[in-house]
Amino acid sequence: MASLYFKYAAMNSGKSTQLLQAHYNYTERGMNPAALTAQLDNRYGEGKITARIGIDLPAHTFGKTTDIFAFIRQLHDAKALDAVLVDEAQFLSEEQVFQCAKIVDELEIPVMCYGLKTDFLGKLFTGSEALLRLADNIEEIKTICWCGKKATQTARISPEGAVVRAGAQVAIGGNDMYVSLCRKHFVNGEAKAMLPVVKKAQSAA
Repeated sequence: MASLYFKYAAMNSGKSTQLLQAHYNYTERGMNPAALTAQLDNRYGEGKITARIGIDLPAHTFGKTTDIFAFIRQLHDAKALDAVLVDEAQFLSEEQVFQCAKIVDELEIPVMCYGLKTDFLGKLFTGSEALLRLADNIEEIKTICWCGKKATQTARISPEGAVVRAGAQVAIGGNDMYVSLCRKHFVNGEAKAMLPVVKKAQSAA
């Protein structure tokens, strides 16, 4: 039976890599998956899902006004789909998440959404919040903080490496702009290990 999946994580967790592997698994078995990604994430070119390990996949794109159900139904009518894979799912609107659920319920096609859970301030993205409410299956893809603990937060950093606490929710970037942190170091604003302060010895009088 088809289900709506939400696989979430902080940055640098391998979300896109897992999506690409899932797509490969379907195609290797002679099945027909459809891949979608957000129009606004064009770091590697529009309509492309790219993993940091160097592999990529051409994909359809969705914007704020895209009716994902209507789009997938059109593709499905042309050639039966076996799965829908959505990258950058945090950028879905609430309405689009309901459309993804409708694909599952009415077209009986599994929809697998991959994305961030929270933004650089630790607040839920609209798409992620809706997926947490509606998804049949929710899975955390784990990654680690610089300290070795599980990273649960994505921090935005300045060019100097300081944690940024203000700004627009959406700012597209990679390792130069974001870092994954555990809760402690996210709250403390420590994007990397702090060097110990060495006090200079006082000279003898």
